[in-house]
Amino acid sequence: QVQLVESGGGLVQAGGSLRLSCAASGRTFSTYAMAWFRQAPGKEREFVTAINWSGRRSLYVDSMKGRFTISRDNAKNTVYLQMNSLKPEDTAVYYCAADSSSSALLRVGVPEYDFWGQGTQVTVSS
Repeated sequence: QVQLVESGGGLVQAGGSLRLSCAASGRTFSTYAMAWFRQAPGKEREFVTAINWSGRRSLYVDSMKGRFTISRDNAKNTVYLQMNSLKPEDTAVYYCAADSSSSALLRVGVPEYDFWGQGTQVTVSS
C-alpha cells in the first residue's frame, strides 16, 4: 500500500509556471512507476506523463512535451511535475498515481494505476 498526497497547485497567469509535488508513504515507492493525470471540468481524466522507478525513463503526451517535466527523488519518496508556459487549457485537477505492476512499460491508462492521490487544483488565467 502507498498513500499519495499532492501539493503545489494554485492560480497562475498564462505563461507562468508551477511545480507540483506528490509525497508518497511506504517503503515500496522506489519500485513503482509514477504518473501524473489531470481532469478538467466535464472531461475524463487524462494521462499527462509517467516516469519509471529509477527516473531514467519518462513518457509525455505530445502536447506537453517541452513544457512539462516529470522527475522523482526516491530518497524523499516524492515525484514532481514542473509545468512551464502554462495555458488556460491546462486548467484541471492534477492527480499523481502509482503503478505497482512492475511492468517494463510506462502505462497511460487510468485503470492501470493502483494508487491515487486526492488531486491538486491548477487554474491558469488568460
